[in-house]
Formats: sequence, C-alpha cells, structure tokens
Amino acid sequence: MKIAVISDIHGNMEALEAVMNDISQKGCNKIFVLGDYAMAGPEPNSVVEYFMKRKDNPTFKMIQGNTDLMIAGYNDELYSNLKEKAPIMAEALKNDVEILNPLEKQFLKELPIQLEVIEGGVKFLLVHGSPRKNNEDILPDTPIEEVEKMLQNVDADVILCGHTHIPCGFQTSTRQTVVNAGSIGRPFTPEPKSCYLIITAENGKCLFEHQFVEYDKQKASDKLNKRTFSGAEKLAAMLLDPKQRHF
Repeated sequence: MKIAVISDIHGNMEALEAVMNDISQKGCNKIFVLGDYAMAGPEPNSVVEYFMKRKDNPTFKMIQGNTDLMIAGYNDELYSNLKEKAPIMAEALKNDVEILNPLEKQFLKELPIQLEVIEGGVKFLLVHGSPRKNNEDILPDTPIEEVEKMLQNVDADVILCGHTHIPCGFQTSTRQTVVNAGSIGRPFTPEPKSCYLIITAENGKCLFEHQFVEYDKQKASDKLNKRTFSGAEKLAAMLLDPKQRHF
C-alpha cells in the first residue's frame, strides 16, 4: 500500500497539478489531504472545486485546515483580529471569502477536523496542526517532549500533520511516529519546491519518504500577483523566495 500525503495547497493549481502527476507516476493507492485548500493563493476556487469533485472518491481522505475553518466561519471580528497580527493575510482571507461560492464554503465547513484511517495494518491519525489544535506548530526544532505532550490520549501508530509548511518527523518514546508532510502550495523550505509525503505501509510497518517536486512557480506567482487584495504582490514574491513565513 502506497499512500500520498499532501497538505497546504493554498490555492496553487500549478503546484497541485504537478504533485498529482507525480503521485500518479509513483503509483499511490490512497491520497490523504491535510487541509488548507484555498487561502491566500493564486486560484482558491479552482483548488476547492478540484477537491469537491473528489469528495466521494474512496482514493481520497480529506480533513479541514485552520484557514479552511476561517473561510467557512468568516466574520468581521475574525477579520479584525487577524488584521492586527497579519494584515496581508487578513486581506487575502476577506478576498477569498468574496471569491468562493456558497457550495465551496460549505464543502470546507463540512470537512472533518481530524480523521483516523487504517491502511496496511497501520492506524493513522490525520490532523492539520497537531492532535490538540489545528493551528499548533510541529516544526523540525520542536522539542520531542513537547511533541509527546501533543500526543497524550492519542493511540494512533502514525500522526500525520502539516500547517507549518516545513517537512519533518519524530519518533516518540511511545513508539509513535509523527510526520509533517510539508506544503505543496506555499513551501517554506530554502528551495521552494512542492513537498509531499509518500508512505509505504505493509503488515503494520511504514516507510516514509518526502518528495520534492518542481512546478511552474513563476506562473503561479504571476497569477497571485494579479489578485486584487492589498499585499498580493508580497505573497506572490514568497512563492519564488519564501524569506519569511507571514505578513
């Protein structure tokens, strides 16, 4: 059983198409999607529509990301609070809400926050941030003691996450494995290629391999630069050179 794990697409169709082509070439049987489909990307509606068409496809298992919840539950208070911390992301969110239609927003709203899946004799827990919170970071330098605190009352063999846009992995003292799949749509790695995870699961054992895929970053950046919200040009530049995480 070969499983592809993708996360944090953020409206980037160029990246999504390149990664899905790579997944097909690698012969994956299942695809786990860990959320953040639309926000602050070149084509939020196209990406959401892509996954809406596959919501009943048994190949796909999908959960909700923190920004999907923000889009689905958008209100003036949410916008104001975000604007204080990350003004450009707040403007992107407001514009995303205007672009997405009611069915697309409903799709994001109804996605599960977490999901348990058993494949190849392995119990997987799909989360976006951590098992505790959908916006909690699991980063390469997160202390293993803190990661283990996040797993309290979690009995899954493997915990799969995203959110930080930086791939990493941990083996805990309870013999659980935690792997961050990285981001396909807004990678924050020094060389910003799309990153996803392939898991080979057989007889209760797993092999994990992060995959890095080149895509047309310039085309995606140009599309994002044409969006009308304030600061779109800065987010477009991040696709080419992600010097910092948020604005």
